[in-house]
Amino acid sequence: AALREIVRTWTRLGKVRDGIARLEAEKGRVAQGVREIMASHDKAAAKTHPELAALRERGRSLREQLRVLEAEESDLEQRFYLGALQLPNRTHPAVPVGDQSQARLLEVVGEKPVFDFKPKGHLELGEGLDIIRQRRLSHVSGHRSYYLSGAGALLQHALVTFTLRKLLSKGFLPMTVPDLLRGAIFEGCGVQPSATPSQVYTIDPARFEDLCLAGTSEVGIAGYFMDHAVQLQDLPVRVVCSSTCYRTETDTGREPWGLYRVHQFTKVEMFGVTAAERGTESEELLDEFLGLQKEIFSELGLHYRVLDMPTEELGLPAYRKFDIEAWMPGRGKFGEISSASNCTDYQSRRLNIMYSGEGG
Repeated sequence: AALREIVRTWTRLGKVRDGIARLEAEKGRVAQGVREIMASHDKAAAKTHPELAALRERGRSLREQLRVLEAEESDLEQRFYLGALQLPNRTHPAVPVGDQSQARLLEVVGEKPVFDFKPKGHLELGEGLDIIRQRRLSHVSGHRSYYLSGAGALLQHALVTFTLRKLLSKGFLPMTVPDLLRGAIFEGCGVQPSATPSQVYTIDPARFEDLCLAGTSEVGIAGYFMDHAVQLQDLPVRVVCSSTCYRTETDTGREPWGLYRVHQFTKVEMFGVTAAERGTESEELLDEFLGLQKEIFSELGLHYRVLDMPTEELGLPAYRKFDIEAWMPGRGKFGEISSASNCTDYQSRRLNIMYSGEGG
């Protein structure tokens, strides 16, 4: 139903624009007629010319018709834009159809650790070692926040450094990005800051108009390339960025404690910009990124599985998405630790990200 309404809006918008073009052309002819009369007669004679009054009346009528159509055009453009923002990307034909339960298992890597005792969870271990603090923080930073200290803080820095070194050795361009970005950048990436509920924190518009906190450095990196043309010979561009991510995480009731699904965390992001000369470049880069993720997690000694995510888990921008879930002994189940998506041209069209070769 939503798609049909978008098509109807676009069809009507085309007709309105055609009508505006016809009226503007006629208005130009009327104006030319008035100028010719004024040029070929003196002022007194022109005022009494039989055609002048008719032309001026027609001009007033055309301006009124244009006023009405231009107002409709503005309304239709807004409706079409807002509707089109809700449209998802196409979907790879091999993607499973359905919800999360339909995810296709592609690979299991490593051996599940076996203990002769009940393993403790990460929060219990961290609190026992005094390297994680999450309790008694409601008066400091609110629910779902935490502190890392001592070895906990060093472990986070070490993981970030390990990953950055790995990716820099593979030719990635390091980047830092703003945490605060305009809503249009989020929308161009397929994120809806104004949705209800939304994963995006919006800054008080009474003080700072149209600024949101990024839930991933993907948004900031995409904004870097917005309205920008990359040279074909420089593609693909591979970018790596470590940033603080902010997410409202509306569905936290199932796990009220721990460092899973928190409001603020540090993440290393891989981002790629490819050409589309052969039509397979973005799929090839997705496979490359997935291979790098597997390499990193294998070197860390994790037991994990790779999933081909189904249609209802792709969000708006992804054409295909692979999730990696690691076995978490304290939770007694697998949990997502990374995701890799191919967004094809979904974001580049919305953000006007281009590339040019020798012929432009």
